[in-house]
Amino acid sequence: MAKVFPGIEPQIAKFIAKQHIFFAASAAPEGYVNLSPRSTDCLRVLDEHHVVYLDKTGSGNETAGHLARDGRMTLMFCAFEGPPMILRLYGHGRLVPRADSEYAALLAAHFDGIEPPGARHIIHLTCTRVQTSCGYGVPQFGFEAERATLDEWAAKKGEAGLEAYRAEKNMMSIDGLPINA
Repeated sequence: MAKVFPGIEPQIAKFIAKQHIFFAASAAPEGYVNLSPRSTDCLRVLDEHHVVYLDKTGSGNETAGHLARDGRMTLMFCAFEGPPMILRLYGHGRLVPRADSEYAALLAAHFDGIEPPGARHIIHLTCTRVQTSCGYGVPQFGFEAERATLDEWAAKKGEAGLEAYRAEKNMMSIDGLPINA
């Protein structure tokens, strides 16, 4: 059933590349566990132990608060099409702010220098455990398309509107943790 790998091996990277969605889970030592769905169009495997994804502005910013406090993070991928499988990447995440030179370097090297509307930071996960499990209980679904709603919302707000929104909605987690992003 479950199998542990020393890192993100080529067949694991290939599996990730075929997925359309992943789930990012994080938690502080106390309070709520956060679990958020994300589109894989903003995710990149850097090497066998490192993954990054561009995190877009949303209704909350729990992951940033949790990473600043504890760093524990898990990314989960489920095969909704094709052979069943679940993949979990366990490790420690950290935030790479937009103002940081590392952000610009990652954007240039792994995202063709293109920043999607609403990008607020990059999440960098250092994987300490790579594990698959059967996925037999995961239902099959067919992919239709990416939703354009978040990008359209962010483009309509513009950079100044996004900054104001983040200042109002994204500076405190639901657990009361300050977010310095």
